[in-house]
Amino acid sequence: MIIVHMSKIIIGADHRGFQLKEIIVEQLRNDGYAVTDMGSNKYDPNDDFTDIAIKVAEEVALNNTKGILICRTGIGVCIAANKVDGIRAGLCTTIKQTRLAKSDDDINMLCLSAELVSEAKNLKIVKKFLETVFSSDERYINRVQKIKKYETEEC
Repeated sequence: MIIVHMSKIIIGADHRGFQLKEIIVEQLRNDGYAVTDMGSNKYDPNDDFTDIAIKVAEEVALNNTKGILICRTGIGVCIAANKVDGIRAGLCTTIKQTRLAKSDDDINMLCLSAELVSEAKNLKIVKKFLETVFSSDERYINRVQKIKKYETEEC
């Protein structure tokens, strides 16, 4: 039986993350998630992670949903995604780091390294990201609110 999850997942990767993205998309769909794959749609060694990361981040912010980005190290997509208002992207390389990033910092975008973390571990990280709920602890709520306030202030 396939369980349909309410949350929509937006995903994207450059050529270095393309193969892992394809595996994650298949796994998420098999698990019943609604997945929007924003590319790359084919392996293209000349694509640019910044274009993909910003496009995915804008979609996540617009739809108030969750996103996953993948590149060689995960660092580039994380930097680019965090330039979009409303995005709290985190590069996660361990299960514990993922749980804490979601529960304490309410990341809405998970960034993955296709080269430095194994496929099996990345799949576990994705699962932890999607299953972890943001803490109701007031200090974590206040921290996220401060970030949101900063984003909306005029300089």
